[in-house]
Amino acid sequence: MSESDRTEDKARGVEKLEEDGEIAADYLEELLDIADIGGDIDIDVDHGRAVVAIVSEDPLERDLERLVGPDGAVLDALQELTRIAVQTKTGDRSRLMLDIAGYRARRREELRATAEEAIGEVRAKGVNLALEPMNAFERKVVHDAVAEAGLVSESSGAEPERYVVIRPAD
Repeated sequence: MSESDRTEDKARGVEKLEEDGEIAADYLEELLDIADIGGDIDIDVDHGRAVVAIVSEDPLERDLERLVGPDGAVLDALQELTRIAVQTKTGDRSRLMLDIAGYRARRREELRATAEEAIGEVRAKGVNLALEPMNAFERKVVHDAVAEAGLVSESSGAEPERYVVIRPAD
């Protein structure tokens, strides 16, 4: 495959992700209208997936927090519904990531701090360390941090009690 073919394939892939983001944004705008909740929708492409965020210019806006729910449970459900809406329109499975009111961004930072602390402990003691159960998004953040640190991690257990085990590199 030539360099120009790879460039064209990459451009088509980004266009497809942007289309997924637009479909998701339309779906979410309807949802916000029905629920009479204010918010703006931002669309981006990051690490090979469409990223859609519902944000508010008003820092006192609390309606969006209801769409996050306890521990992001409502957000997870809305993300899945949005993925299904995109799949229904395109016929292709979507890996779209949804964030509302910056919840996932804040959670990502918390998880990276937790992972760094656990990495330090694994390095200091040279033993495996199991973390608390996490959803798929949270586990991915931890796995990425562990890989960046040069250690090894794996997920164990069954949903909803699936968790990450961090171990020293072999």
